[in-house]
Order: sequence, then C-alpha cells, then structure tokens
Amino acid sequence: MMKLGLGLYAGMITDENLRFARQMGVTHIVAHLPGEETLPSTREGYWSYEDLRRLREFVESHGLKLEAIENFPPHHWDQILLAGPGRDEQMENLKKTIRNMGRAGIPIMGYYFSLAGVWGRVMGPFARGGALSPGYIEEQAPEQRPIPNGEVWGHRIRDDAPPGDIGTVSHEEMWERLTYFLENLVPVAEEAGVRLAAHPDDPPIPVLRGTARLITHPDHYQRLLDIVPSYYNGVEFCQGTIAEMPGADVYEAIRRYASAGKICYVHFRNVRGKAPNYREVFIDEGDVDMIRALRIYKECGYDGVLIPDHTPQTSCAAPWHAGMAYALGYMRAALTMIEREDP
Repeated sequence: MMKLGLGLYAGMITDENLRFARQMGVTHIVAHLPGEETLPSTREGYWSYEDLRRLREFVESHGLKLEAIENFPPHHWDQILLAGPGRDEQMENLKKTIRNMGRAGIPIMGYYFSLAGVWGRVMGPFARGGALSPGYIEEQAPEQRPIPNGEVWGHRIRDDAPPGDIGTVSHEEMWERLTYFLENLVPVAEEAGVRLAAHPDDPPIPVLRGTARLITHPDHYQRLLDIVPSYYNGVEFCQGTIAEMPGADVYEAIRRYASAGKICYVHFRNVRGKAPNYREVFIDEGDVDMIRALRIYKECGYDGVLIPDHTPQTSCAAPWHAGMAYALGYMRAALTMIEREDP
C-alpha cells in the first residue's frame, strides 16, 4: 500500500507542522535539507548519529515516520561536485553521514548531483485562480552567467575561493564525478541499509550556466543505475520534473522504474508544458492524469511514500499550509480509491 508523506524544509520540522501533518492524514515525513537549526552537527561537515536519532525520535513522537532526508548541505560535498582537491575528505564525511543514518534508522538519503541546482525559475500566477507557483519560462529566465569559484547551487560556499569562475563542465566530466560518488558511497549505503535516491534535473535543460546536467530525460536514470547496480542505488522520482522533460512519457517512466523496484520515494506534483517553458499548477489541473499515474504505481507494485513536493500558494493567511492541505486531501482520497479497486 502506498503511503502519504509530507516534505518539510529547513526550519520547518516543528511541533506545529508535525501536528499539521498528522491532521492531514500524513504518515511519513521527508526532511529537506535540514540545517544547523535541526541538526547542529551540520557545521562539522557531516551529520552525527545523536542528531539524526533525535530528529527521528522527534518525528516519531508525533506518530509519524521519518522516511528520508533530502539533499546534503552544499558545503558537505561541493568538492565532490566540482572534482576539487578536498573531495576525498568530503567523501569520508558523507560515508559517516550514511553510516549514522543507518544506525539512527533513517532508510533513504535523497540527493541532487548538479552544479547549477534548481536555477532560473520564476514565480507567477500560473495556477488556477492566479495562485502563485514556480515555472521556467525561457524568455524570462535570468542571464546564464558562469558559476563563480566558491559557489554551488547558487550558494556561496567558500569565501576564500580565487577570483574567476568554474568555466564549462561537460556531460562526460559530470558523469565521471557521479561515478566517483556512487562507486565510493553505494557500498557504504549497502552496509548501512540506506538507499541513495537521485533527483532529476529541474529545470530539465541539458546545460545551465555552462555546466552539463545529468538527468534531463527518463532514459538517463538508467545510466545512473547501471554505474553501480544495487538495490541501494535508486531514484527519487520527481514526477513533476519527469513530466517537464521534452520527449518524455511520464506514464512509461513510472512503469519502467517502479517495475524495476528503483523508486525510493515520489514527488507527486503536476505541471503544464515542457522545458524550456513550463509552469507548476494544482495537482488536479496539469497535463498529467494523476489518477492514471497512481494506478500505474500500484500495478507495478510500488508501496513507498508519495509527497506533494511543493504546491501553488493560495490567497489566504497560510498560503503554504493551505496549498499543502489541498494537495494532501486530493492524494489521500485518490490513494484510498486506488487501494480499494480490484487488482
């Protein structure tokens, strides 16, 4: 049976928001990029067992399960992404994090292997009734300037970095860096019992700011999975991003990776359009038939967690909570209906 989850960003894992999750019928939590406010050991370059255990126990105190942590802090692995001189030291710290997650009982680590990150999106009244939501619109995107030295994902990581920029980075260079990451970390993940889950590129555009993107079509996931074949080398299936990909059939992609048992958890959101021009919308008004999608997950034996990821912001005093409540209500009703249907 598929499970209803909620993603909470840095600083949002609070008593109030966990109560909200329970009230919405959520059973599982994904902690997105927790920082020092949640895990003080973040400043040490890895996450300690004690911090991770306390986080899991706090979530569990509200009757919820901590299913995953999503994304390493940029300063924990910028040298790995950049193939810099400090990457071996950072890899040892990532191994500590994964071992500590396994010991703390947190089963999934989501990650996004990218230099430019989620870049160039704009907010606009793209959803029903003029609700604010993100989109990528080619003519409105900022100028694609090179990434300065000391920066990853649009975050300044190293103030002592030399002047200049990182220049262009080819697809093969990025695949080589990803291979280093997986070949070193997957064996540790296997020992720890923690699945590594790769997020696709959003926006799914082959090159941004002079740097190649790895997962801009569903087929690219297979190359990633083949680097180190393992149950613990999986995907964070962002259905919204897959739907944005030019030439992608989102239903075929669900079937392909769910049938293979490679989906660790799902970002269940809807969009209109394809890159380089798409807009995020409410869960029930986009290009994807979300009920059809859920039926495919079920047919393929997927029984993991689905989270809304993000939603349009409604016009009220609590735009995030209202938008999430709408998406979660839709998902809970749809999951109930799907599970009651005959096999």
